[in-house]
Amino acid sequence: MTSHAHSGPLTAAEPRVEPKARSFVRLGKLDVYDYYPSILVALAAVLLPLARVEAAAGWTLALFLLGEVFVVMSMVALDDVTGYRDGSDAANYGPNDPLRRKLRKPLIAGTLTQREALGFAWCTAAVGAALWAGAVALAPHRPGWTLVLVPVVFVVALQYSYGLKISYHGFQEVFLVGLGAALVLAPYGLVAGHFSGFVLVAGVLFGAGPLLFGVYSNTNDIPGDRAVGRPTVACLVGPRGNAVFIGTLSAAEFLLGAVASATGIAPWWFVLLMLPVTALRVRQYVTGFRGEGDIMRARRQGFVVHRVSTVLLVAAGLLHGAEAAA
Repeated sequence: MTSHAHSGPLTAAEPRVEPKARSFVRLGKLDVYDYYPSILVALAAVLLPLARVEAAAGWTLALFLLGEVFVVMSMVALDDVTGYRDGSDAANYGPNDPLRRKLRKPLIAGTLTQREALGFAWCTAAVGAALWAGAVALAPHRPGWTLVLVPVVFVVALQYSYGLKISYHGFQEVFLVGLGAALVLAPYGLVAGHFSGFVLVAGVLFGAGPLLFGVYSNTNDIPGDRAVGRPTVACLVGPRGNAVFIGTLSAAEFLLGAVASATGIAPWWFVLLMLPVTALRVRQYVTGFRGEGDIMRARRQGFVVHRVSTVLLVAAGLLHGAEAAA
């Protein structure tokens, strides 16, 4: 989602080799699920202190998660359409990429048409909107800020690289972390009925995961993004400036947890619990910017770091809830 990866259409030597259903699954990027565990972070924060909440909370969280899947599928499908149209993915992928990689981009592989991709995007958007509306309708609580946040997230998500093209106007990095935070805060608010500074911190740290593999993708995709005027930080600054930027983001992730623990927003032990993430971030940065500088391996490591972070954030929510319920 954070970068396109197209090249030219399949040649006669590269036939269409898979059924439509599989191509639609690829278009929706269902194998890239790193935003979806946001519901677990939200659930962990309410599970113990609100153990006696009505059953509607479970339906609310389930519907919100299903809606999130459909909204994100729509978002990434529209991202593929834009990348296909503007040629940025063709610039990011060379002409000799193997068929198995082209198939991840059905428009480039020729397994779907633009009309099919747009139809898929708008259908999944409609289903996602209906599911989120159902989640709000069934929610045991509907604080005003959630009634604003949920529709805003829906509208903004579809504008990521289509319509307003947020990521083409210098807001890609902010979007990536903001989406993750919102996908934690919104379901939490609908179930808990109030705002929580601790959950906000957890949400931002959750959103930092997609951000901190996204910026490595951007580093790899500089030629294509520059060609279409997509102003990521990697495009706007030199190699040294980009390395400093990513290092600063990695340090900020640790500092957010440290400040939250120091100020009482999070428990004192929170920063210690998250230290494995900091250690893995250092390793990721060294892989990407020291020695031979293997950016794509560092990007892959970012997925692992995010998943470790998610597990620790879930544990933190449960522990914090146990303390509150004691």
